[in-house]
Amino acid sequence: YAKLIWDNRILSVPSAIISMSLSKEKKEVEEIVVSTFGILIGGNKIYKWGLNGVHGVRLKTIELNRSWIFLNFGDDDENMQVELLHGMVDIKEVMEIQQKFWRETGIESVVRGW
Repeated sequence: YAKLIWDNRILSVPSAIISMSLSKEKKEVEEIVVSTFGILIGGNKIYKWGLNGVHGVRLKTIELNRSWIFLNFGDDDENMQVELLHGMVDIKEVMEIQQKFWRETGIESVVRGW
């Protein structure tokens, strides 16, 4: 799955914060690849989505602001949120990423604060 995620990446970011719905704990991680099929964290941790139909883990929402991209994904029992520090400074680049998310995942991203 790591190769599948890497080969179908939408973007890569140097750092992120991960939180789960059942825990108040937030975890900082480095080097994240976001893909059509999931995310790859630090080259060894994988979260997959869209592989088990309607009742499996699915990417649910995407929000982009001036500093962060927020991804919310999960199944009926648990949700996760990943906050990606993106480093983009040009609105054109943000809009390109928004379009790429739409094309690759079918999820319409929300852009705020630009």
